[in-house]
Amino acid sequence: MTAGVDTPDGRGRTGLDRHGRDLTGNPNVVIRDVELLSSDWYVLRKTTFDFRHADGHWSRERRETYDRGDGAAVLLYDAERGTVLMTRQFRLPAYVNGHPDGMLVEAAAGLLDGETPEEAIRREAAEETGRAIGAPEPVFAVYMSPGSVTERLHCFAAPYASRGGVEGRGGNAEEGEDIEVLELSFVKALSMIGTGEIADAKTVMLLQWAALEGPFRALR
Repeated sequence: MTAGVDTPDGRGRTGLDRHGRDLTGNPNVVIRDVELLSSDWYVLRKTTFDFRHADGHWSRERRETYDRGDGAAVLLYDAERGTVLMTRQFRLPAYVNGHPDGMLVEAAAGLLDGETPEEAIRREAAEETGRAIGAPEPVFAVYMSPGSVTERLHCFAAPYASRGGVEGRGGNAEEGEDIEVLELSFVKALSMIGTGEIADAKTVMLLQWAALEGPFRALR
């Protein structure tokens, strides 16, 4: 008996080895086996599949995939004042892979956890920044690391109401979050990409979208 396969894992899940077995959308890919490697908080699988190459020959391939669910992110902006609302929090994976202190400046984001992307992003914005937001505008949905991570990130932009005392702390304390809230001029935030002060991919993409097509395109 294996937890997550035929008995419940720590989160009550079973059948985690069946994910992806029934895919038929690509005639050049035939799934042969899915092995569950880990099902702690997220799920790690090893999938064996046959792949037909452009010259017609088939090869047997194996890939590990990390499934943490899909997520959503939102760029909070005040077009009239030329500002954006960001968070800064500790990210262990960045810290152990060369970031000086692991404190990343980011757009508000989180996992869907069974909600729609818009519901999730309203919840995350409130938890992380303490702000209710205006109508979220869908911007794009992207696979952040498609070589190994299944997550698709739904990205939005939304206005926030400006008032005194924006900066402060946010986050869900029960989940160990300790988040600093930052209000930055958009011009400053955009320049922080070049200096490396903003190195988070979703945030870089949303800021560049805002400059090219979004609320700050007139500043180009």
